Amino acid sequence: MAKEIDIKQGIDWTTIWIYVALLLVGLMNIYAAVYNVDNPKPIFSLEHNAGRQILFMSVSFMLILIILFVDFKVYDTFAYIFYGIWIVVLIGTIFLGSDIKGSKSWIKFGAFSLQPAEFAKTFTVMALAKYLSTMGVNVSKMKYAVRAALFIFVPPIIIILQKETGSALTFAALIIVLYREGLPGVYPALIISFIVLLILALIFPNWVVVLGLALFGVLFWYLFLKRYERNKQNLQRVIGLFILFSGFVLTVDFIINNVLAPHQQKRIKVLVNPDIDPLGAAWNVTQSKLAIGSGGAIGKGYLKGTQTKFDFVPEQSTDFIFCTVGEEWGFFGSFVLLGLYFILLTRLLSLAEKQKSKFARVYGYGVASILFFHILVNIGMTVGLMPVIGIPLPFVSSGGSSLMSFTLLLFVFLKLDAHRSYKV
Repeated sequence: MAKEIDIKQGIDWTTIWIYVALLLVGLMNIYAAVYNVDNPKPIFSLEHNAGRQILFMSVSFMLILIILFVDFKVYDTFAYIFYGIWIVVLIGTIFLGSDIKGSKSWIKFGAFSLQPAEFAKTFTVMALAKYLSTMGVNVSKMKYAVRAALFIFVPPIIIILQKETGSALTFAALIIVLYREGLPGVYPALIISFIVLLILALIFPNWVVVLGLALFGVLFWYLFLKRYERNKQNLQRVIGLFILFSGFVLTVDFIINNVLAPHQQKRIKVLVNPDIDPLGAAWNVTQSKLAIGSGGAIGKGYLKGTQTKFDFVPEQSTDFIFCTVGEEWGFFGSFVLLGLYFILLTRLLSLAEKQKSKFARVYGYGVASILFFHILVNIGMTVGLMPVIGIPLPFVSSGGSSLMSFTLLLFVFLKLDAHRSYKV
């Protein structure tokens, strides 16, 4: 028992201090986002998001204690059980969840709500780590890669049925884990290719993109392939990819106009042309960019942001919290926040590579991948480089479900790493 009780000797304190710093940055900026000059309320007041965030932080600290004092073997041993239970919870949420802003992904407990989709990321990473650490599993082989993909994509499919597309998309980040564990690079390359083609299909007419693909195919054949590589087999591959990519481009308009909800269609179209709906779907992003740009080098000063004070940016304490940082703390404050995230991610990857247990290593990469996706997309959407899909900035955005789920995700790994670091 001494090994479990004296956890402070093995825990990675660098990561913990970064976690605490991000919580404080988040709390300060949440309070700035909800601060009312005419009717100021103390930061501890539960009448606004800052006070509630302090409450969520307290619950998260209790969650940390539970995680650290539970036997580290629990996470590996019961990974599949946790995953299965949470799949049932996600399905139940479709029928029992409360409808909030068009999404039926919340379960209410009195005055508070919980979003199971946020916690599903942790249990999915856990189950994926369990599977990939099973003896004989090799994702470089198709059958194992498909099975691993099923672990990843079952939860987001259910989450999409809850009309919570943003949370569902974050699971795609786990392709990084599969690549680290041996998935051939052609698969990530295909995913990146589809993303690029999607953007091109939104910007240019379909026939222009298809013509460009044909031209690229011809240039690739004659300029990049050596003479002895220009055989029948490679020709079939090039033609097959051309047909696949062209078919995807030609179906983009159909998917956007017939599969996605109207507000999702607008968000995607606004990404490439903000002028089509400046007072509607483009309003958030336009005002967010104005707020960030107006901060200049050192910002307007704490609690002095005009865009923030007059509520020009909706959801400013949650999805658009970064524009509060940009306006009041300027480029310098934004750089510091990004620096904290950079140190956190590189620290997690470094710790993951040091793990003796494959389960812990895979789990560590899963944590880093999920956090990276959230940081990239959240900040990207506040500056107009990503579509607005409504996902929080880790440890900084207000919200109990997001804070507790990120805390769970991170500290399970720190518990696993503490076991590795402990000197017997």
